[in-house]
Amino acid sequence: MDLLTKFIDTYPIFLKGMLLTFQLTIVSIFVAIFIGLFFAFLKISKVKILEWIADIYIFLVRGTPLVVQIFIFYFGLTSLNISGFWSVVLGLAFHNGAYIAEIFRGAIQSVDNGQMEAGRSLGMSAALSMRRIILPQASRRALPPLGNQFIIALKDSSLASFVGVYELFNIATTQGSIKYDYMSYLLIVAVYYLVLVLFFSIIVNLIEKRMASSD
Repeated sequence: MDLLTKFIDTYPIFLKGMLLTFQLTIVSIFVAIFIGLFFAFLKISKVKILEWIADIYIFLVRGTPLVVQIFIFYFGLTSLNISGFWSVVLGLAFHNGAYIAEIFRGAIQSVDNGQMEAGRSLGMSAALSMRRIILPQASRRALPPLGNQFIIALKDSSLASFVGVYELFNIATTQGSIKYDYMSYLLIVAVYYLVLVLFFSIIVNLIEKRMASSD
């Protein structure tokens, strides 16, 4: 059986795995954006204890492998009757949130201080000035690195296979062990990952162009 035939014969099961990979990525990034924004605000708060909390969180994420974090979340949360899917989602969100926090921090601090002063001079509170003036500009600047982080999160979702989540990579290794042909199914799953990365890259580029034209 050649590679193309195997690709055609297994596409129904791989499509299910691709959908699960897509869900893992979308939901975890959505949660990670809120985590990242929260810790970005702690980082720029100028309150030492809050800065330390953010620094410790970022240090923990950067200092430990993602697969270890996923295992900790999986075994910790499944013992509380939380599903494997949500355990992995929260593990990925915890991990990506640290990098997104740094992206938002850099984007916010890149906005000229005069923008905040202008908002305050118009009678806005600091929080309102941040929401209406600073964050919209920071979001535009953060979009390219956020797009890159999104693609990284997509590829990192393959580690969910180590805790039994039946996503793309798990399907590939399972089929490889059943058919005694790992190489063919690893090549097939690589195609699915490339399709997903291409899809998300196009979406991010379209958003960037739309935001640039709105400026």
